[in-house]
Amino acid sequence: MLKLLLASQNSGKLREMQFILQDLPIQIISPTDINIHLDVKESGKTYAENAALKAKAFAEASGLMALGDDSGLEVDALNGEPGLYSARYAPIPDADDGDRRDFLLKNLLPHPRPWTARFRATIAIAQPNGEISYTEGICEGEIIPEERGSGGFGYDPIFYLPELGCTMAELDEKEKNRLSHRAKALEKAKEFLRELV
Repeated sequence: MLKLLLASQNSGKLREMQFILQDLPIQIISPTDINIHLDVKESGKTYAENAALKAKAFAEASGLMALGDDSGLEVDALNGEPGLYSARYAPIPDADDGDRRDFLLKNLLPHPRPWTARFRATIAIAQPNGEISYTEGICEGEIIPEERGSGGFGYDPIFYLPELGCTMAELDEKEKNRLSHRAKALEKAKEFLRELV
């Protein structure tokens, strides 16, 4: 059976990816399943470059096909920030998700609402032979000044979906895994993986 290693140490991301990919006729493996612990430096200038760095590093370390992703929140009022630096946005050592949300809202306060934004995700699938394939997904919404919901992670509690009248953190897991930027990119990746099988 074809094996696919998920190139991430982020438990929230891994859970999301495993849920979305579960109906594929392939074996989904997390780094802990095969005792791989890599801290890949995200030194790329684009989401695709960062996703490829992760996928390649995990493919080389394991000899397996590996799926890496990179994603970010792009806020129009902040000229697309935090973007590529979404996970490292707050200028505090050991900042957590709450610190990053607070810092984002502080930067947005001088700007008029609505604060339109999008989540963007790029998936890179690296073969052991070095070949890489890419897919992308985008989810449009806006940032709101108060946190709502207890699901998800990252910026989900302040990322509002106007057509649904709720934040990403208020969606149940099944709904989020249908609508999110990562879900859209993974759905496209699934078509590619099915062809390989």
